[in-house]
Amino acid sequence: MDVRIFHGQNRVAQIDPGDRGLAYGDGLFETMRVHRGGIPWLDAHLRRLRHGADRLGILLPDDTLLRVEIASACANQDSAVLKLIVTRGTGGRGYAPPDPAQPMWLLSLHAAPLPMQDVSVVWCGTTLAEQPALAGLKHCNRLEQVLARREVVAAGADEGLMHAATGHVISATAANLFIHDGGDGWLTPPLDRCGVAGVCRDWLLHHAPARETPLDRPAVLRSSAIFLCNAVRGILPVRRLDAREWPESAHLRALQRQLAAAHPGLN
Repeated sequence: MDVRIFHGQNRVAQIDPGDRGLAYGDGLFETMRVHRGGIPWLDAHLRRLRHGADRLGILLPDDTLLRVEIASACANQDSAVLKLIVTRGTGGRGYAPPDPAQPMWLLSLHAAPLPMQDVSVVWCGTTLAEQPALAGLKHCNRLEQVLARREVVAAGADEGLMHAATGHVISATAANLFIHDGGDGWLTPPLDRCGVAGVCRDWLLHHAPARETPLDRPAVLRSSAIFLCNAVRGILPVRRLDAREWPESAHLRALQRQLAAAHPGLN
């Protein structure tokens, strides 16, 4: 695995033990699909990263240097996954962040995941805490997803759907959720109180007949089609959720073709 670690502008050999990402999850990350030596949605990923950094008050690395290192890491990679982690940097013990702070950032290259078909999903008992200050951000605090993922593995499923503490369905452990409304459109939960606003989800909201609306379990089970999506795997049609099964959907196939035309790595 190719790993590159930086402190500010300088490449270093290891992460400082006092790094706040390690101590507190004080950071953000992006998981990006590499296709033929580049990242088709790089600008969208960096735009989301900047949005999260602005909200958390984290200094980002120099944009030119970041793009140069990303291009170098992706070179000669036909299909892979590049993960970028940016933390606030090194600080002393205690929650109060240092000021100023130099960011630590890390690039790691991983094998592309195998294709998934006939995705099976279960309901997770682990709920998502509502915290509007962090809602939508792909921050480094992911223990809720870790616990939920253990439930998915124990159930022998591919993914799990998670609720907010209020009972609204929010997302899968590592993907956003869309259901078909029975007409011509797709519905996805709003993420103003918890959840991660995915890059693929954002593309679909701008390029597909899709809109945000609160969802509960009955709405999900009544839907005529359901899929999960993220920027690494694209659209994943759900075939089974507990005892409920969905047939193939012409609406869903059309949406997959539309996405593949925009991001050829997600076909």
